[in-house]
This record gives sequence, structure tokens and C-alpha cells, in this order.
Amino acid sequence: MTKLLGIATAVAETTTTTGAADPAAGGIVGILFSLLPLLLVFVLMYFMMIRPEKKRRKKEQDMLASLKKGDRVCTIGGIYATIESIKDDTITLSVGKGDQTMVVARWAIRSVEDVTIENETESLN
Repeated sequence: MTKLLGIATAVAETTTTTGAADPAAGGIVGILFSLLPLLLVFVLMYFMMIRPEKKRRKKEQDMLASLKKGDRVCTIGGIYATIESIKDDTITLSVGKGDQTMVVARWAIRSVEDVTIENETESLN
């Protein structure tokens, strides 16, 4: 970009020193400087919108790829369950304390939950 700007400046200086009556003395340099804000907007848009979205998508794909039997998950519908089995694109979930199972698509898993012991402050008598 610096070399291009230097060449454009040299061309502009040559045309003005030759005595040619050029109404747009800036010529190429003027065009480059008028396009500079547009370029800056695209660069800012990349770093503020596109790059974070790519990072989020990569993190989600890694989470879905690392699912395993026994993980406690939350679905996009808000159902908390434990993974019983995993096939290619489907996951069988165990819901509740009984024999209740449901099959969901792999993409329907929103997050993997940390397993905590409920009522850990209570002592067993």
C-alpha cells in the first residue's frame, strides 16, 4: 500500500510539474484518500463482527465434537439431561429419574453443564 501511494504521489507530481492543466490535481492520490475511510470501515467490521462470530462458531463445534456418554447437557429447548448414547448426528438423552429417554439432533445441544452434587451441605444420618 505504501509503494502504491508513493507511485501515485510521483505520478501526481509529474503531471503537475509538466504544466498540464489538470483540474483534479490530486488525481489518483485523491481517489485513494477518498476510499481510505471505506477501507477502514471494512477492517473494523471484520474485527468487530466477523472474527468474533468465527471464534464462537469454532468453540461451539469443538464442544459438540467433544460430547461423550455421561455428560450432563442443556438442549436449545431448555431441557437438562444426561447423554446415554451418541450416534453420528443423533444423541439419546436420559431425562428425569425414570426410564424416560429422548433422541435429539447433535446440533440441538446448547451447552455441557458442570456436574454438581445437590444438597452437599446436608449430612447423611
